[in-house]
Amino acid sequence: MIHYIKGKITETMPGMVIIENGGIGYEVSVPLGDKAFMAEDEEVTIYTTMQVKEDDISLYGFSDRTALTMFGLLVTVSGVGGKGAMSILSALTPAELQRAVITGNSKAIQSANGIGKKIADRIVLELRDKMEKMGQLSGGSIAAPVKQAPIMGERAKAVSMLIATGANKADAERAVASIEDDDLKASQYFMMAAKMFK
Repeated sequence: MIHYIKGKITETMPGMVIIENGGIGYEVSVPLGDKAFMAEDEEVTIYTTMQVKEDDISLYGFSDRTALTMFGLLVTVSGVGGKGAMSILSALTPAELQRAVITGNSKAIQSANGIGKKIADRIVLELRDKMEKMGQLSGGSIAAPVKQAPIMGERAKAVSMLIATGANKADAERAVASIEDDDLKASQYFMMAAKMFK
C-alpha cells in the first residue's frame, strides 16, 4: 500500500496530477479545486489510497490526512465508490462534509456531481455516528446535532416495519426521520426508508 508520495508535480489535469518520485510518474486522482495540486514543478506531499478492481487500479490522493480519512469512510457506504467519494470531496471540504452528515443535510451532499438523494441519505444514515466521534475538524464549526422529533403516527408504524425486516431501531428511526414529506402512509415511509438500507 502506498501511504504517501513526496515528489514534483510534472503535469496537471482537471481532477488528476502526475507526480514524479524516483524517476516514476504516478497518476493520481485528486479533488477538483484543491490548490495544493494546481501548480506544475511544485514539490508536494500527497496522501494516497489505492482502489483495486478487477479491471482497474486507481490511486486517489489528498493534501492532508483528514481528507484521506473522509475518503476512507465514504467508500464504506454501499453505492459510493472511489469516483463518487472523490466527487463529494471535490464539492465539500472535509469540515463541510462532516457538518452536512451530522446535521442531516443530505442536500449539501447532493451538490456533488453524480450523487443523488438515495446515496446522500445513505451517507448520512451510515456515517453520522462515526463523524460525530471524530470531533470538530479544522476549517469549519459543527452545528449541534439536530434533535430528532419524536417518531409518531405513520412514521412510527414504518419504523416498526423496518425493525421487523431486521433494521436496528436507531437506524430505522433515522431513516424515516430523514424523509421530508409529512403526509405519507406508513407503507410509503417504509418503502422510501428501506431503499437507504440496500
